Amino acid sequence: MSSTGSSSRAMRPALARSPYVAVVGLSARMLAQSAARAGLNVVALDIFGDRDTRQHAGLWFDIGDGSGALRIDRERLLDALARVARIPHLLGYIAGSGIEPLVPRLQRAPHMPHFLGNSDAACAAVRDPRRFFPLLDALDIAHPAVSFARPADGPTGWLVKHAHGCGGTHIEPLDTSARNEAVTGTYFQRLVPGQPMSALFVAARREAVVIGYARQLVVKAGPLPFVHAGSTGPVELPRSVAGTLDATIRAIVSRAGLTGLNSIDFMLDGESVQVLEINARPSSTMALYETVWPGQWPRGLIACHIDACLHGTLPDAAPPDRAGPRAGQRVLFAPHGFTVTQAFSDACLDDPVCRDVPQPGTRIEAGQPVCTLFVTAPRADDVPRALERERARLLQRIATCRESAHDVIPG
Repeated sequence: MSSTGSSSRAMRPALARSPYVAVVGLSARMLAQSAARAGLNVVALDIFGDRDTRQHAGLWFDIGDGSGALRIDRERLLDALARVARIPHLLGYIAGSGIEPLVPRLQRAPHMPHFLGNSDAACAAVRDPRRFFPLLDALDIAHPAVSFARPADGPTGWLVKHAHGCGGTHIEPLDTSARNEAVTGTYFQRLVPGQPMSALFVAARREAVVIGYARQLVVKAGPLPFVHAGSTGPVELPRSVAGTLDATIRAIVSRAGLTGLNSIDFMLDGESVQVLEINARPSSTMALYETVWPGQWPRGLIACHIDACLHGTLPDAAPPDRAGPRAGQRVLFAPHGFTVTQAFSDACLDDPVCRDVPQPGTRIEAGQPVCTLFVTAPRADDVPRALERERARLLQRIATCRESAHDVIPG
């Protein structure tokens, strides 16, 4: 899952008669997989170029900055999108995680493909904390206390956050933070108790359909206590809580004008809900719902996103009785630095639990993502245990991976 550093190249011929869609993000595998399920030709732009990403995409562009720090290079992204825009029968591009702060510039740049997502105004309404939290107050929606100046009662119990961050890397405890608080988009939020959760929804024409609810998994990584590591679900919520969230989502969508797949993060403490933020893009949790309820969206959720963005249409709401298995996904972070061998990469590609499979020859440093583990289980309580078993098994695979450098075949 770490960057290969290779240049963009076609990986396999695409089907001639289906339209194209481009998917863009730090990692584009999940979006590419869902788009391929919809029968679309996929162009993927990300920093990893994982093997299963390229299996689902006919063309891949490397948009990493080449530093090994897992960052997007803006100029490479602009150049790649300008080339993608020349592809015939292109519906547009969909932005995933890591692209949010770049989207306004992309939409203003010349020769860009059509953006399948939220307008600048809709994004600003929910991503600018100076607009979003007053909006919640106006709608009488509960949220943790927020301040745009350093809290007068001291740093204890406060978080410092950045509006343009993602994956929990933008959140630090204020009392241990070295973050530059003068950076635009920085704000302070009171730490509140509860379980971090999210809800995925599709919006169009100021209406919304909720797809489902998921439990967020977070891990501590150095000074960062809330790094996103995955999710489990779907989660069944008490009727009163689900009703509160549905009303909250509809109210925000109506006022902000969101379009397509979006998600809302919130803290759940008993039956108390406090809204944290809106992710104005498709969320990784969509993989849970596509797996557990495949018959509900036979063309996949990216097809629902495209229908909402291009035609203003919403999918049918899922039936209230959502029986069936539950799913979970968890990022496996490297316990130490290592170079991916051919044997390790092949074993992960053949392993039904592994997603985001790194290319042979990829260098992965300690703490960087190796791959994503995905499991299903009959009951919700079984999912965390299954994820932990698979994590232990993959860590053992890393520990026993011992090919010499000359045996490694570069990707």
